[in-house]
Amino acid sequence: MGIKEKAARNFAERGYNCCQAVICAYYEEYGIADDDIFKATEGFGAGMGGLLNTCGAVTGMYMAIGMHNSAGEKDNPRKTKMDTYESIRDVAAKFERENGSFFCRDLKSIENGVQRVSCQKCVEDAAELVEKYIAEHK
Repeated sequence: MGIKEKAARNFAERGYNCCQAVICAYYEEYGIADDDIFKATEGFGAGMGGLLNTCGAVTGMYMAIGMHNSAGEKDNPRKTKMDTYESIRDVAAKFERENGSFFCRDLKSIENGVQRVSCQKCVEDAAELVEKYIAEHK
């Protein structure tokens, strides 16, 4: 099962918030304890604690890309930082092209009585972008 399918299941069946759904579908790649990443991302759903800012699924996507791309060298924190920033800007642009925004307030806005973009779609799109990024940056 891929990251997209795991994330979709985490959100729809397990009740994870959008950030948890994405990052908890990916954490095993780096040996991070499930409980730790789940707890650390609890406040990132609904656009950062319900503030409707950056979509939580997008935040989970950023975290996964950072974990994949970072050299993890505390003595040289700039080693991969700019490349990671560029990668995040790239996936953010892709997500925004697909969904019209990466801000929760825009995605959840109501048009003709229907939420513009479902949270489930945001989770799936963010997770799919993570999968594609990883495949392209092995």
